[in-house]
Parts: sequence; C-alpha cells; structure tokens
Amino acid sequence: MLASVLLAGCGINQIPTLDERAKAAWSQVLNQYQRRADLIPNLVETVKGFAEQESKVLTEVIEARAKATQVQIPKDILTNKEAFDKFQDAQNNLSGALGRLLVVVERYPDIKSNQNFLALQSQLEGTENRIAVARRDYITSVRDYNTELRTIPGRWWRALLYPESEPMQNFSVSEETTKVPQVEF
Repeated sequence: MLASVLLAGCGINQIPTLDERAKAAWSQVLNQYQRRADLIPNLVETVKGFAEQESKVLTEVIEARAKATQVQIPKDILTNKEAFDKFQDAQNNLSGALGRLLVVVERYPDIKSNQNFLALQSQLEGTENRIAVARRDYITSVRDYNTELRTIPGRWWRALLYPESEPMQNFSVSEETTKVPQVEF
C-alpha cells in the first residue's frame, strides 16, 4: 500500500493525464471548425443574393469548405505530422477563402446592412475567435504533454510504462501568414 501511495505522488499518472487533456483540447478545436463549417452555407446563401456576379469567390468558399470537411482524420493525427499538416492546410485554405469573401462584401454596401448577413458575420467572427482560443488551449496542452515526455521523471515513466506515447503535433504558421502586409493608399 505504501508503494502505491508513493507511486501515485511521483508523477506516474502525469503522462496519461496530459495525454487526455491534449486530446480533449483537440476535440474542442474540431468542434469549433465544425461550427464554422456549419455557418458557411448560410453565409454564402445570404451573400449570393446580393453579389451574384461574384460567384467565383462564392464557389471558392464552397469548395474550400467541402475540402476542409472531407479531410479524413486518422486516429493518429495528433502524432502523424503528414496528416496533421494536411488537415491544417485545408483549414487554412478555408480561412483564406472566407477572407476573400469578406473583401467581396466590402464592395456591396447593401449586404452590410442586411440583418441576416450581420448576424451571420457576427457568428462567424465569434467562431473565428473560438477557434483561436481552442487552438491556444490545444497548443498549451500539447506543450505540457510533450514536455512531460522529454523531461525527467516523465521520460522514465514513458520508457517504463507508456512506450506507445508519442509527442503530439502542434499548429504552425505558414510562411505566407508571417509576411508583413503591404498597405497602399
């Protein structure tokens, strides 16, 4: 009994605890991406009535949403860099298409006064904020988990009891995103 008390207090459960926390944070990221995907058809339909001639941009948004929602998420996505990057690219493409759609909206002042559009835009902005928060929480959870796997005593516990535990993937920023935008007047 004394041995189990000592083992419980020395970090033996830290790896599974952090693993579950990171997986829960990942689920929240997926939940927010799904919320965004669910809002897009309504947004597109609202804009479509005002900006029929901008069908190319609307088509891009629809296609980007389709690609983002069709990405197959393997069970090992958190430790599979290739699958994680593919998922992240699809979500980034969707974000870019939404950004182009909002530029189109700027060309049509009537859209901005439409109550349906205003409500959808507000929900979409809120969802983008939720995605950012969910990603931040996931990044923090992955940092804690990966640090535990690399430091002592977590390193020892991994080797002894959790050899299947692999470091998890984290979000990265594309080079395109880090470029300073040019503002011209």
